[in-house]
Amino acid sequence: MDLALDEARAAALRGEVPVGAVIVAPGGAVLAQAGNRTRELNDPTAHAEILAIRAACAALGQERLAGYDLYVTLEPCPMCAAAISAARIARLYYGAADPKSGGVAFGARVFTHAQCHHSPEVYDGLAEADAAALLRGFFAGRRGA
Repeated sequence: MDLALDEARAAALRGEVPVGAVIVAPGGAVLAQAGNRTRELNDPTAHAEILAIRAACAALGQERLAGYDLYVTLEPCPMCAAAISAARIARLYYGAADPKSGGVAFGARVFTHAQCHHSPEVYDGLAEADAAALLRGFFAGRRGA
C-alpha cells in the first residue's frame, strides 16, 4: 500500500485527484503501478486502477490477471470495479472508503450483482487514515480552505 500512496501523492502533484494503484504478482513482485491521470490524458477512464490493469495486462500479454492482487488508496468506483472483475483480479485491497462515488461497499456494489462474473476477495481500510488525509488535503486546497 505504500507504493499506492506514493502514486497518489505523485498524482496530487500533477493536479490529479490523489489515487494510486499497484498490481502485485502471486509471488509478491510489483507488476504495475499508476496514479490518476484523467486531466493529463484528457481521458475520463484514466483512473489509477484502469491504468495499472492496462499496464499489467500489456506486460503479461494477456487480458486477465487471475491470481494477482490490486492495492488502491480509494474504494474503486463502479467503472473500476467492473474492470477489476473483468480482469479477474484475485484480491482487492483498498484504503479509504468512498461513500459518494464508491462501487464496492457503497453505491453500485458491483461485486454483489448477479451479472458480475467474478468477485475478488475484498479487504478495506488499509492505510485508510493516510489515504483519506491525502484526499482531504487535496480537496481542501482546491476549495481554498
